[in-house]
Amino acid sequence: MKVALGLGLAEYPFASAAGFWRWVDLCEQAGADSIWQTDRIVSRSPILECLSVMAALAGRTRRMKFGMNVLSLAFRDPVLVAKQCATIDVLSEGRLLPAFGIGSPLAPEWQALGLATKTRGRRTDEALEIVTRLWREESVDFAGQHWRLSGASIAPRPLQAEIPVWIGGGSEAAIRRTARFGTGWQAGGETPEEARAVIAAIRHAAAEAGRSIDEDHYGAGFAFWFGSPSDAEPQRAMAAYRARTGRDPARGIVAGDAAAILDRIADYVGAGVTKFVLRPVGQGDEVPLVQTRLLLEQVLPRLAARWPKQRID
Repeated sequence: MKVALGLGLAEYPFASAAGFWRWVDLCEQAGADSIWQTDRIVSRSPILECLSVMAALAGRTRRMKFGMNVLSLAFRDPVLVAKQCATIDVLSEGRLLPAFGIGSPLAPEWQALGLATKTRGRRTDEALEIVTRLWREESVDFAGQHWRLSGASIAPRPLQAEIPVWIGGGSEAAIRRTARFGTGWQAGGETPEEARAVIAAIRHAAAEAGRSIDEDHYGAGFAFWFGSPSDAEPQRAMAAYRARTGRDPARGIVAGDAAAILDRIADYVGAGVTKFVLRPVGQGDEVPLVQTRLLLEQVLPRLAARWPKQRID
C-alpha cells in the first residue's frame, strides 16, 4: 500500500505573508508530498483564492505537487479555468493536481453570484467536459445548456500529457462524475466507512463506463491538533466545524498525539484510501507552523515506515 501525506489549508490562519511562506518552506523541506488550498470566493473569513495560490506555489517550490481541494467549477468560467491550470502546470514543470467539485449547496456563492443551486450538477459536468477537452484537443466545439464554444483552444496545453483530475463529493451524482471524468477521488467529510462505500461504488461505475481508476488514487483529509481536545484552538475549530456542517466534529478533527493521527490514517487506509490532506488547527504565524512541524517530524517517518511513500500524480 503506497500512502502519501500532504498538507492543506481551509481558512488563511497566518498573521502575515511571511508566516505563510515559512509554512510552505517547511512543507517543502521536510518532505510533505503536496500542498492543498480550499476553494472559496465569497467569504467573511480570510481564505486565499486557490488558483492564485497554485500560481504562487509554482514559483516558490521545486519538489512538491499542489492542488485545490476542491475547486467549485459551477462558480467559474471553464475556459479560463482550463487556461489557468495549463499555465500553472507548465510553469511548475508538471506539478499541478487539479481537483474539482460542485460546491456545497450551503455555500454563500450561490446567492451572492445569483446562481441556482439546482443547476450546480449540470454546470459542473459541462465545465468538466470543456476543461478536460481543452487540455487534450486542438479545437473544441461545445453546445450545452450553460456554455457554448466554437473553435475554442488554449496553448500551451498542460505539461502533463495525462493531467490528473481529482473529483470530490460522495453523492450518487459525484460517483458518476468521478467514474466519467476522474483519475482520482477526494473525500470531503466522509468517515472511513463512508469512504469505503463510495470507493466501491466508484469502482463499479467506472467499470461500467469502461474506465478504471488507479487503486491508490483515492484520498481523504482531516484537521489535526497535537494536544488535548479541550485546548482552546481545537475547541474553536470544533465549534466552527459543527456550525458549518451540523456534524460531530470528531469526524473531521483529530486532537491528540501522533498515535491518534496515525490511527485515523490507518482506518482510512483500511477503507482503500491512500492519499491524505491534513490541515493544522490554529491561528497566527507560529501555531500552524509548530503543529505542522510536529506532524512532519512525528507522523511522516512512522507513516513511511508502515507504508511505502509515493507522490500523488
